[in-house]
Amino acid sequence: MACFLVPATEAIVTTIVAKAVKSHEAKAEDQTKVKALSEDKLPLSKKITRLSGFLWGGSGLLAFEHLWHGEISPFFPFLTAANDPSEMAAAFHEMATTGTTMAVAVTAVWAVLTIVSDKILKRKPHESKSMRGESA
Repeated sequence: MACFLVPATEAIVTTIVAKAVKSHEAKAEDQTKVKALSEDKLPLSKKITRLSGFLWGGSGLLAFEHLWHGEISPFFPFLTAANDPSEMAAAFHEMATTGTTMAVAVTAVWAVLTIVSDKILKRKPHESKSMRGESA
C-alpha cells in the first residue's frame, strides 16, 4: 500500500546530501586550486547520486505499480488506505516492514557495488601498465 514511501524518503535525503557534498567538494577544489580527484577514485557526491538514482527508480516503479493496482489515487488523500483507520494501520505496518527492508536492501546492494567499483578502479591502471610491458 505505501511501502514505496520509505525508499522515496531515503531518496529525498540522499539527493539533498549529494548536492551538499558536491558543493563542499567544489569549494575544497577551489581552495586548493588542484584537482581533488585522482583517476582511480570516484567522488563521494557521485557515489551518493548513484544511490539516490537507485532509490528514485525503485520508488517510482513501486508507486506506478501501486497506482496500477488502485492502492493510490491522484486525488487527496492519495493513499486509498487513508480512508479507513484500520487500513491505515496495515499501511504503516507495511511501511515499517516491507518498505524498510527494501530501502536497506537497495542501500546494501549500492554499498557492495560501490566497494567493487572502487577496487576495480584502483586495480585498472596497474593492469594496463603490466599489459603494456611497463613495470608497476
